[in-house]
Amino acid sequence: MNPRIPYTKPSITEREVAYATDAARNGWGEHCYDYIERFEASFKRHLGVKHAIATSSCTGALHMGMAALGIGPGDEVILADTNWIATAAPIVHLGAKPVFVDILPDTWCIDPEKAEAAISPRTKAIVAVHLYGNLCDMDRLLAIGEKYGIPVIEDAAEAIGSVYHGKRAGSMGKFGVFSFHGTKTITTGEGGMFVTNDDDLYERVLTLSNHGRRRGQTKQFWPEAVGFKYKMSNIQAAIGCAQIERIDELVTRKREILAYYKQHLEIIPGIRMNPEPPGTINGAWMPTVVFDQELGVTRELLQTAFAAKNIDARVFFYPISSLPMFTPNRENCHAWDLPSRSFNLPSYHDMQKSDMDQVINVLKETMNG
Repeated sequence: MNPRIPYTKPSITEREVAYATDAARNGWGEHCYDYIERFEASFKRHLGVKHAIATSSCTGALHMGMAALGIGPGDEVILADTNWIATAAPIVHLGAKPVFVDILPDTWCIDPEKAEAAISPRTKAIVAVHLYGNLCDMDRLLAIGEKYGIPVIEDAAEAIGSVYHGKRAGSMGKFGVFSFHGTKTITTGEGGMFVTNDDDLYERVLTLSNHGRRRGQTKQFWPEAVGFKYKMSNIQAAIGCAQIERIDELVTRKREILAYYKQHLEIIPGIRMNPEPPGTINGAWMPTVVFDQELGVTRELLQTAFAAKNIDARVFFYPISSLPMFTPNRENCHAWDLPSRSFNLPSYHDMQKSDMDQVINVLKETMNG
């Protein structure tokens, strides 16, 4: 059996180890927030935003941001049917209703026309999820949001390094959220980030993030609301500081891997991969291959073929409306069709060309039966 090829793993150097060790040894008492504040400052500089709050997860950041917008029972939030459950979960936790709409067949991100058609008097937000590093049509979505007075939220969990006409993913909406899960381009193990340019929204989320205790409150242990506990630890933030210092290197490597796959696979008729429309940069978090229907290559065939070669690839997200806790919506035809003939490919930082060649060979062999 060949050595296992994982689909992802983090790039950890002596810098991350040194920072985490320093945080474990010295980051207590009056220094318990040092790396958190440093990470937040570095991240907002990288993104070009005014405010950043490090969180224990991207889901937690999304939960607090939605709560701060006042989303609650009876409200609706529009999002693409092709997503991970983490985007829909905070909506449900707040008592609101997720409204799933179809995706565009080329970017696999939310279809702005379908999003606009789904707006009702109960709509409180539209969530733009930049899937696998691919970018949503933000100009169109922001125009829709402005037309109807509805905030557009950016779920950029998978889009660090992606740039839309000069603006970094996550920096354009009412607020943006990021993930630093161990599978992501930069990682803190678990963790996330809330970002915004809205001063008032930042203060509300900052209060919620500290159990409802307002910044500047002089009374000790005096919350003014029931908040959350979604803080990132100082040790996690230390790893994040090292990772964000290496962000250009890490994104560049991701893009090199995607480019290599595209060079060898998109020359084959009937295969498409992550797009990069003019004026954009794809951060290339998750190289994904989509087969035309007539090729007859299915998810199940790919799973079997990759497992036989000891390669750990991933299936494309199932439509959220197909999950047992929701009502199926087969009108979202692209979201329901694409997963059956699409696959995520391995793309970790120190992946060798020989590893990528093995992946490419499996795909070609599967096509050839």
